[in-house]
Amino acid sequence: MKILVAYSSKYGGTEQIAQTLGEVLRTAGLQAEVLDVGELGSLDGYEAVVLGSAVYMGQWRKEAAAFLRANVVALARRPVWLFSSGPTGEGDPVELMSGFRFPKDLAPLAERIRPRDIAFFHGVLDTQKISLAERMVVKGVKAPVGDFRDWDQIRAWGMSIAKDLDQSPT
Repeated sequence: MKILVAYSSKYGGTEQIAQTLGEVLRTAGLQAEVLDVGELGSLDGYEAVVLGSAVYMGQWRKEAAAFLRANVVALARRPVWLFSSGPTGEGDPVELMSGFRFPKDLAPLAERIRPRDIAFFHGVLDTQKISLAERMVVKGVKAPVGDFRDWDQIRAWGMSIAKDLDQSPT
């Protein structure tokens, strides 16, 4: 089974999550290809899709949202898992984001696709990688700086995908 792990990442944090998910799926004996959504054309040849994006101000990156919109019919025909990454700080990312799990404007598309799961992971904020304007915003809102990703949680989610696919009819 060939699985696509597609992502949109501004500074590499979400890409690292996608790469880790791809490694977990390959370790479980599945064929997983990890690609930036900007490198994708057709979903032909992929039997399942894991799609994720960094979240900024409650929105997926425009490339990921455009990919989701353009491929909603093809995605609805496959097993799909969606993930977002973004908040920094301690605690449950959903609680930190006041109940956010997935962008509201994309929710109707997700309902059409019927993903098997939607995950929301902590992100990473490295002030050395962001612009001066972004550093000013971070300072102004007192956003926690550092890497808050829970790699055990990410790997466990990847294993749950592998297990689900292992039990799916081929």
